[in-house]
Amino acid sequence: MKLYGTMEIGPNGHLYIGGCDAVELAKQWGTPLYVMDEAEIRRRAKAYKQVLAENYPDSRVIYAGKTFMTTAMCRIMEEEGLGLDVVSGGELYTAIAAGFPTENIYLHGNNKSEAELEMALEHRVGRIVVDNLYELETLERLASARKEKVQILLRVTPGVEAHTHSYIRTGQIDSKFGFGLENGLAKEAVERALQLQYVELIGLHCHIGSQILGLDSFDVTIEVMLDFVAKLKAELKWECRELSLGGGLGIRYTAKDEEVSIEEFGTRIANKLKSEAEKLSLDLPTLVVEPGRSIAGEAGTTLYTVGSIKEIPGIRKYVAVDGGMGDNPRVALYQAEYQALLANRANEPATDVVSIAGKCCESGDMLIWDLKVPEPKSGDILAVFCTGAYNYSMASNYNRLPRPAVVLVKDGNADLIVKRETYEDLVRLDTVPARLASKKMKIAL
Repeated sequence: MKLYGTMEIGPNGHLYIGGCDAVELAKQWGTPLYVMDEAEIRRRAKAYKQVLAENYPDSRVIYAGKTFMTTAMCRIMEEEGLGLDVVSGGELYTAIAAGFPTENIYLHGNNKSEAELEMALEHRVGRIVVDNLYELETLERLASARKEKVQILLRVTPGVEAHTHSYIRTGQIDSKFGFGLENGLAKEAVERALQLQYVELIGLHCHIGSQILGLDSFDVTIEVMLDFVAKLKAELKWECRELSLGGGLGIRYTAKDEEVSIEEFGTRIANKLKSEAEKLSLDLPTLVVEPGRSIAGEAGTTLYTVGSIKEIPGIRKYVAVDGGMGDNPRVALYQAEYQALLANRANEPATDVVSIAGKCCESGDMLIWDLKVPEPKSGDILAVFCTGAYNYSMASNYNRLPRPAVVLVKDGNADLIVKRETYEDLVRLDTVPARLASKKMKIAL
């Protein structure tokens, strides 16, 4: 079975991540537990910076915060010289709380509230990526009230359908995101933006989807976008100074997934952009990429404790763990597939085929079907790989389950970067109307 990042199997048969024994991590911090491999996060961030520096020096790498975002993660991205892509007031607030330089923040989102736009203007974020005409007009009004110009990109839907799950395709014309090219809305948006006094249009943005493993989709996207840029230059005399191709590079969750390196991706898009620009006699714009999953995904592992084991003779053996769709909804949402091993018995032969069930009251709360492991026992520690992207960030309190803690591991050290929620946290924001408060409420058990 493929191991990721700094993972290794120790002489005691335990899985180690970042030099830390996963079994000891589970004992110290409890389960479910997200474990983030800091060295792997940094290695991947550096890989993006290096490949673009070598192939397209006028470029920016902007980490997609929605993937996995905490104040500690913001600090790591700042140290590695990456910008930050945020999509909500909460993500922007997290970045500000972390002390992240706001001039390196890009604010995205298809329905930004006035409060979110005001926060972005107040803290002088570097770019606002405008998604629709309502937002464009709102932003002009808010910026004019401040008598301050704001730099924007317009989000364009290029009509490229990437080969990925339908829920995470975003570049097709029928999308809630951006201005369509084929229907003329993108050109109309550019024309309108150029008429405004306090909005400065400096470039275009597109994003065709997530978990993309076929680089041909990016080739087509570059062709479509630069053809549009050339038409805007010819018809409107407007120069696109910055072009963001979004993110979307996938990772290898299982052996069925094609492995595409960051180096291959960066080299391919840089060379394609240069060749297309030359063909169309265009000046090279600043290239922006917004990776998320390909930086954090393989760096994350979730540890669970095995509980009940139920065998249905001749059909299936269910192995239940103390987490599930509350901390990893991707299986239920996207039919995502994962690999895992028993962290406390990692060097034992896999003799059983089991299915890993979560503890939520949903038949669909399954994490892995037909996983090969040693004969499981209650109390075993199951390590599920590649959970660094869209697990913590999409976690919920369904069934009133507290969300797990997150630890950051590196060189044998483990640091808590998100505390585990408690039962008290679950009721902390609850209120009871006076008409229901006839009985004295218990503060704690």
